[in-house]
Amino acid sequence: MTTTTLTPEIGRSSLPFIDPFHPDRPIEVNFYRPAAHGPDDPVVIVQHGMLRNGDEYRDFWIPAAEKHRILIAAPTFSDEHYPKSESYNNGLVIRDDGDVRPYENWLYSVPGRVFAALRKGGVTRRSQARLFGHSAGGQFAHRMLATQGHESFEAVIAGNPGWYTLPTLQHDFPEGIGRIGLDEKALVRWLAYPMTIFAGDQDISTDDPNLPAQAEALRQGPHRYARAHFVYDFGRREAERLGLPFRWQLVRVEGIGHDGAAMSRAAAAYWFEGRIPPAEELVTEEVGAL
Repeated sequence: MTTTTLTPEIGRSSLPFIDPFHPDRPIEVNFYRPAAHGPDDPVVIVQHGMLRNGDEYRDFWIPAAEKHRILIAAPTFSDEHYPKSESYNNGLVIRDDGDVRPYENWLYSVPGRVFAALRKGGVTRRSQARLFGHSAGGQFAHRMLATQGHESFEAVIAGNPGWYTLPTLQHDFPEGIGRIGLDEKALVRWLAYPMTIFAGDQDISTDDPNLPAQAEALRQGPHRYARAHFVYDFGRREAERLGLPFRWQLVRVEGIGHDGAAMSRAAAAYWFEGRIPPAEELVTEEVGAL
């Protein structure tokens, strides 16, 4: 359990967070707390993309935060302390030597501890938060669901991940969830969770230098939009084969490419207004950060 207390002030703020299992890897949590937000109002944790720009992702959510009285918490996992995809997207699960780190050291448990610190700080009485991640943050979000208990999160959206961990023990992590000490209970838990995959139907670049291009990723399709369909279909078939509940949702976001700002606006409207706005409402003059 975290010993940290987080009590963000009204408006924008940034507070340090020292996770007890990563004391030498500080995290900065970027907040937006509307003046109207009360302890029973929603909390959304936002996972940034490869640019490690939690402050920008926090700002993408400010209009929705004001409209719906949402407390936004966007941790920044800096390149200095969490270098490369292994230390963020892939959650510090595998050491450089190939060994598996102890479960409590996997990075995917950090958002739950950030939420616990907010509860300890008295800014929320909610028992569960929501979590949105885009791009590298979308990779983080769905791998969090694959590897962790879900008690802290009432809803999770993974937006435009570059590639996916598959719900199978037959492939080693990160292609699957094999060889890291998880069992079929973890698979059952993940397939039964109402995970939402947000897929921009214009996220179809095949020559994006940031698009994962290792063999495991290419087997899932030529671009992010195709890979979203691949993992959803894989999960559905796997659940049918094993006779397990399957509660994932695949949501097409029409007219949107690899745009973190637009996908953030779409996620906010989906959760708090029950709709996906048209592209002209989602896209601003500048494409949002990765």
